[in-house]
Amino acid sequence: MRVFFKLFQIAVIALPLLAMRQDKPIRVVFFGDSITQAGVSPTGYITKVGEMLKSKGQDSQYELIGAGIGGNKVYDLYLRLEDDVLAKKPDVVFIYVGINDVWHKASSGTGTDPDKYVKFYEALIKKLKAQNIRVIVCTPTVIGERNDNSNQQDGDLNQYSKLIREIATRNGLQLLDLRKHFLDYLAKNNPENKEKGILTSDRVHLTDAGNQFLAEKMLEALVQK
Repeated sequence: MRVFFKLFQIAVIALPLLAMRQDKPIRVVFFGDSITQAGVSPTGYITKVGEMLKSKGQDSQYELIGAGIGGNKVYDLYLRLEDDVLAKKPDVVFIYVGINDVWHKASSGTGTDPDKYVKFYEALIKKLKAQNIRVIVCTPTVIGERNDNSNQQDGDLNQYSKLIREIATRNGLQLLDLRKHFLDYLAKNNPENKEKGILTSDRVHLTDAGNQFLAEKMLEALVQK
């Protein structure tokens, strides 16, 4: 009888704690550059992810946090990982970086060489995995929307996307292949082969349609089991 009473006491204490753990929302950090910085705006992709979750009655299950800074490259993300991500104790982190690492090579000569890109990307992952954080890695999208492989940085973006796919495989991580998703969409929806104006306003930053498309892909990846 005494043993039964003791077990009952433990159950009374444990059940509320278990309920509290289940009720705690999943904290998601979107870690990136200006595309992610704009993601928290009223029409940004992070805001749209929240709206879609709300429409499904799932908004209370997730806490969405934007951690994007314009101009950031993978090295910048590494430098601010502790303060802007780890300190927030996330359950899930999307790493979405690479546009500036490629773009700035041509525009200002301050991009990131492939070997350094991989080195810092792997260092980010190591620190996140050490905290048992679910990591979702994203390939960079586009710098120009022409669908015939004639955008100036297409070759580099394809190379860096391949590097991220390899990083995902090597580390057993979930991959969100945004580069492929964007190229597939533009192949079907850019018949005039425009440089911008479909998913981006300036070849890089997103239109409302671009934010919506990105939000849909992010949400699909987030709820994927």
